[in-house]
Amino acid sequence: MIQYFKIVDQQTVAIDKPIEGSWVNILPPLKQEEFSELSNTLNIPLDFLKDSLDIDERSRYETENDVKLIVIKTPTENNSFNESDAFYITIPICIILTNGQIVTVNSFENEAIKKFLNSFQNRHPDKKNMMVLKVFEKITTNFQEYLKEINHHRNLLEQKLYDSNRNEELLQLMRIQKSLVYFLTALRSNELLMMKMARTNFLHLNEEEKDFLDDLIIETSQALETANTYTNILSSTLDAFASIISNNQNEVLKRLTTLTIFLSIPVLIASIYGMNVPLPFQHSHYAFWIPVTICFLILGFAMYNYIRRIKK
Repeated sequence: MIQYFKIVDQQTVAIDKPIEGSWVNILPPLKQEEFSELSNTLNIPLDFLKDSLDIDERSRYETENDVKLIVIKTPTENNSFNESDAFYITIPICIILTNGQIVTVNSFENEAIKKFLNSFQNRHPDKKNMMVLKVFEKITTNFQEYLKEINHHRNLLEQKLYDSNRNEELLQLMRIQKSLVYFLTALRSNELLMMKMARTNFLHLNEEEKDFLDDLIIETSQALETANTYTNILSSTLDAFASIISNNQNEVLKRLTTLTIFLSIPVLIASIYGMNVPLPFQHSHYAFWIPVTICFLILGFAMYNYIRRIKK
């Protein structure tokens, strides 16, 4: 699906075809025919339009026939039904700058473009560089918001683990860890992209735009540091809970072993008195109660010594 937008009287208006100073937004479902038609209409290399279809596409930029392509990674919720997959993944957004339009290509719907669309009436389509930087800003803001959600979710799961030690919470923590791995990889890639763009002045920015890009680099670095911190905390948490589970398992095995030893005492005595050989007190009226009493006395003595040693 292809959307065309233009600012008319300070309002965002949907139009039928791309014109000078318009924004072209391509959303799923993506069709080969629309790609080919748009490529011919705007003189955009077809590969530039298709690059967003590869979910593993790295952040980068390039130029071909005076058309500039910028690929940047953005976070999104993972709609997979597999319970072992990450809660969040990262997907590429392609930003294409032609002589008269700015084109964005999305393989998935994402919050960054939605936020950009909501604030498009405050933009100047003729200032394509600033519009690109504003898309970068929305993407960085999305990373920071998702990181806050991840940290809040992690805290809730840890609290549940303290109370129950169930496997379900551990599996969800692992899904959060996978999400953070996606975020770390994408943020590093985005940071390198912005730093390289600032160093080479790929967009021919003016001083104001350069300052804005520098601020975005700092915010991306902060998001990267936050993701690193959360990853380290989560790794330490998982290691700590693994140790706790191991200790609990050892404690349970210790108790079972102790119980087995206690039960082996009456079993031993009962086994001896179950032999078909002459035994002491076998003709006594108390032949049953004597071994039972001996069992309880020995068992009580063993338990008394065990409890006393534990209290020490």
